[in-house]
Amino acid sequence: MAVVSQWSAVRAVGKEAAVAAAPVWSVDPRTGKPREEVAQEATTEEVDLAVRGAHAAVAALADRATRAALLRRAAELLDEAGPHVIEAADAETALGPVRLTGELARTTAQLRAFATVVDEGAFLDVYIDHADAGQTPPWPDLRRYKVPLGVVAVYAASNFPLAFSVPGGDTASALAAGCPVVVKAHPDHPATSELCASVLRRAAAEVGLPENVITLVHGFDAGVALVGHPLVTAAGFTGSVRGGRALFDAAAARPTPIPFHGELGSLNPVVITEAAAAERAEEIGAGLAGSMTLGVGQFCTKPGFVLAPAGETGDRLLKSLTAAVSDTAPGVLLDHRMRDAFVAGVAERVALPDVESPVTPGAGGEHTVSAGYVTVPAASLAAEGPHDLLLEECFGPVTVVARYSSADEITAVLSRLPGNLTATLHLAEAEGAGTAPGGAELLAALTPLAGRILVNGWPTGVAVAPAQHHGGPYPATTSTSTSVGATAIERWLRPVSYQSTPAALLPPELRDDNPQGLPRRFNGRQEN
Repeated sequence: MAVVSQWSAVRAVGKEAAVAAAPVWSVDPRTGKPREEVAQEATTEEVDLAVRGAHAAVAALADRATRAALLRRAAELLDEAGPHVIEAADAETALGPVRLTGELARTTAQLRAFATVVDEGAFLDVYIDHADAGQTPPWPDLRRYKVPLGVVAVYAASNFPLAFSVPGGDTASALAAGCPVVVKAHPDHPATSELCASVLRRAAAEVGLPENVITLVHGFDAGVALVGHPLVTAAGFTGSVRGGRALFDAAAARPTPIPFHGELGSLNPVVITEAAAAERAEEIGAGLAGSMTLGVGQFCTKPGFVLAPAGETGDRLLKSLTAAVSDTAPGVLLDHRMRDAFVAGVAERVALPDVESPVTPGAGGEHTVSAGYVTVPAASLAAEGPHDLLLEECFGPVTVVARYSSADEITAVLSRLPGNLTATLHLAEAEGAGTAPGGAELLAALTPLAGRILVNGWPTGVAVAPAQHHGGPYPATTSTSTSVGATAIERWLRPVSYQSTPAALLPPELRDDNPQGLPRRFNGRQEN
């Protein structure tokens, strides 16, 4: 399937559009060589055209049934284009057809899930309270629901070219909320981004919507211009702490600040009790290896920091971890810049005093990296010092195992950890059943650190479920919202109350007869 940049059409709209700053190339991470010129970086004028086109499409998205139809048709067309999408994504990311087939299925499932959310209507959060003179003070007639914010800027992720990129959860949830989207493509997969954007735009046209409900731009400067555009009302970002924080600050510094929902970085700590290690050291070691090396360690939920016991039980666990990691083949990272950062990062960590490297991570070849892990006494991390580097995320197939000798050391280290997407606790059977002490206390200690707490599992793999929460305290995210699951739609909505408004002027969603059959709270009672 040919990739044709939509910017050829955008440039034809106005003669004032300037020539783009630079070509955008698709690069093969397996060789580092350019594959094809895909598009051109968008100028400030072109970003303005894109945002204004999206803004003009706001009214067309008002109908919920049409929004649901868009999401379902987009899922159908992506499934139909699956072989081409997977081929393009693999060529640009080296993630492999198996992984990408699963990611495409997750992506289309997200689109269909949000279509169901739109159909149900509970996300509108309707409250109706009739006037009541008996209240103190008296109540007027009040009716509340949520409305879409407007144009949303989405910054695509590098490590998920589908599920967190052009057709991913940010885009799906924003469209579900009734917000047109302008996506800033990630430079690691521009051809995949163009292909997916063309599919979404086709879906829009087929259900009778303007194609500009979804638009794509390329280039660093375009991303900066996008977050500052006065018609952009919110932004979603997945990427580095440095890049995300810069955009977050720009969003806050605007004359009219906007919400910026950024996912930036996460260690995803794991605590393994001594009893758990004694009970199943080999199983835990092998599970840790599988989770930390999954996708060449490029999952945002990779367990990058582990508190494991010292002594014989810990030795058994590390023996299992060593064997499993040693059997992991070298892999290709998403681009050579990330590869260089990984190699330099692990070298800096290995050089720290008291750090050992049972399996040394680093360069696996000219274009690949090898998995590994380092160990350090937990006591070295209990206070500020040179080992603080080990408490920072290192993107790639490496984890830090801090070996503790007491419960006090666990507490001291946990108190120094930053915010995370996940935190994991491995307990023995008796600890989990509450017949042995410690489980509840450790669970309570981990809860302030992350948005998702796991017990006796591994954090890689995020179910797209209504109860899911993918977010956490800073720097994991810049807000308290989730980017995965049904409640991700809430990021792109704001509540409005109508007071003493004549019935004929009320939105249909707020009328007493409930013509749309919405779930609502009516005079204090939940309906539907």
